[in-house]
Amino acid sequence: MRLPGRPQLVLGLMSGTSADGVDAVLASFQPPLARPRWRMLNHCFTPYPSDLRAQLIAVGQGEPLAASVLLDLAEAVSEAQAECARHCDPGGRAELVGCHGQTIWHRPPQGDRRGASWQLLQGPLLAQLLERPVVFDLRAHDLAVGGQGAPLVPAADAALLEPIGGWRAVLNLGGIANLSLLPPARGPERHRPVRGWDCGPANSLIDLAVSRFSQGRLSYDEGGDWASRGVVREDLVQRWLREPFFQLPPPKSTGREDFGLPDLERRLQQLEQRAATAGAPLEPADALATLTALTAAVVAADLRHGPRPLELVVAGGGARNGMLMDQLRRRCRGLWVRPLAELGLDEAAREALGFALFAWWQQHGHAGCLPSVTGARLAAVMGVRADPTL
Repeated sequence: MRLPGRPQLVLGLMSGTSADGVDAVLASFQPPLARPRWRMLNHCFTPYPSDLRAQLIAVGQGEPLAASVLLDLAEAVSEAQAECARHCDPGGRAELVGCHGQTIWHRPPQGDRRGASWQLLQGPLLAQLLERPVVFDLRAHDLAVGGQGAPLVPAADAALLEPIGGWRAVLNLGGIANLSLLPPARGPERHRPVRGWDCGPANSLIDLAVSRFSQGRLSYDEGGDWASRGVVREDLVQRWLREPFFQLPPPKSTGREDFGLPDLERRLQQLEQRAATAGAPLEPADALATLTALTAAVVAADLRHGPRPLELVVAGGGARNGMLMDQLRRRCRGLWVRPLAELGLDEAAREALGFALFAWWQQHGHAGCLPSVTGARLAAVMGVRADPTL
């Protein structure tokens, strides 16, 4: 192991619920462990091939697949991770890799039943392909001690972002929306624990609806332009906010299991019924506008139940959706809503940077999960390490 005071180059790899591809970040970390000195050296994104993405989305929504197909998928995901890693670090400078893999099913704890989460990846294969140690399976230890296993990135947010004079909220808008609430730098609440949870759908339902309405020609609503031409059906948004998941208190986590194609079909049916009552067919733009508004409304409702932040910093692909950002500003009145890029960190790089940090923490035996976020009984060192055979 390296001397504790020296910086180390680590590569982080992340593919989220949107299953659109892999983000990679090359970063350096230097102690102290709890609040490291860090620098991001490179960031790149490699899209999944369209057929691989379609298969991953299908299995993530419960479509049964033969074991042989799942095995092929795991190998394809591992090879895609390796390709992105090579683009981000062509000189092979990273000494360690942290890789999230591709979530295909997430089951939060319920009652006496522990939670479980499946991130598709062949860790030893990735280590061999990159000729570097790989830390993977980063949710399992938190789940084993009673946690949700998600969201994990609030711990990284607290370590990597400088605190401000009040609470700061960091919102990730990937396939699923999740929040980090970071305590202030000063005052009586500075020692309060970090909080965080999954709010509900972000881009998962919007992307599926775009694909349906465009007959597969489009995979997302670029800039929110299509939705911006529609009318929000606010009565449905308010009805949906009363659904059980949105009423659950933290800790809570979710995924495509709850907010995938069957959920979209149910919501579109309700939208169609509403349009028929008005004597008109459902306009795709109206459906997209309403789904986009739902994402913002869920976040705004959740923020009313915790400590009141001064600002809402937005990361993930949804930060580039103009209508979604407008909806957030309208519904989160009194908050400064701005993209993470204004803090000097690309909104698409945050999670990959976090998983690089988790790998670095794992190497040094530092706990990476926060019981205040996941509900775990204790903080655990996260991840399993695979070393290449050279």
